[in-house]
Amino acid sequence: MRKIILGLVIIGLVCFSCKTENKNVTSTDSVLLETFRYSNNKAPKISVHRGGKSIKNYPENCLETIQYVNDNMDAIYEIDVAKTKDGKMVLMHDNSIDRTTNGTGLVKSKTYSQLKKYNLVDDYGNETKFKIPLFKDVLEWSKQNNIVLSVDIKRSVPQSEVIKAIKEAKAEDVCIIITYDLKQAESAFALAPDMMLSVSARNELELNALLSTDIPTKNLIAFTGTRLSDKSLFKKLHDNDILCMLGTLGNLDKRAEARGDKLYSDWLNLGIDMLATDRPFAVAKEIKK
Repeated sequence: MRKIILGLVIIGLVCFSCKTENKNVTSTDSVLLETFRYSNNKAPKISVHRGGKSIKNYPENCLETIQYVNDNMDAIYEIDVAKTKDGKMVLMHDNSIDRTTNGTGLVKSKTYSQLKKYNLVDDYGNETKFKIPLFKDVLEWSKQNNIVLSVDIKRSVPQSEVIKAIKEAKAEDVCIIITYDLKQAESAFALAPDMMLSVSARNELELNALLSTDIPTKNLIAFTGTRLSDKSLFKKLHDNDILCMLGTLGNLDKRAEARGDKLYSDWLNLGIDMLATDRPFAVAKEIKK
């Protein structure tokens, strides 16, 4: 009888120990939550839109383009993730492949095997030998080279599937999830409380709405839109330990191209921390001056 009681006691202690250990297990935050905080800013100043645009012989959303740009500067890379007919996640901005490949048709209507038959085309219409990359291959390369990706999730892919793919690849330390509204930000945080989120904060109203959520500021990098905001917004973001990114892609890039690249330095001097641009080489050259 004593042996039975002793055995039950030991089993009970083991079970209690297991429960206690499980209770203490916590997820490990992405390193980006520290390096991309305003108080500990180690983030690059350039975010390369679509992995690189308007580069002769190097198409957008192409792994070889990201590699080429990365050989020339310190940056992070915004990429677009879509899904094929057979459920593969690939890099593609448009719903169709007409603009960026030598093929035609919708991404969601083609299997990945079918997509592999086509070559990517640069912004000037030049056909290359590069292929539409799988998201998982880009994740693996980014992990190996410690390159940060800013992941824009297209409507053809559920947010949960992209986050799951990142976690399965153990790529949380090299990925930022892009969100466009409060609902997307809250759902991304619920799925990945350990990851960095890009959130829309174009004005104080949007910023205050974000600050009223349960999302810690350490998880946030603020995208302030593609128009210049008052510098008081950047100060308030910094007061809350949040980095801010201005989208110069589009009109502001055109303005700098027409009036002089010194504008990039002027915008950074307003308190902007990062520039999301279609002209990464011009920005990099200006920053080095």
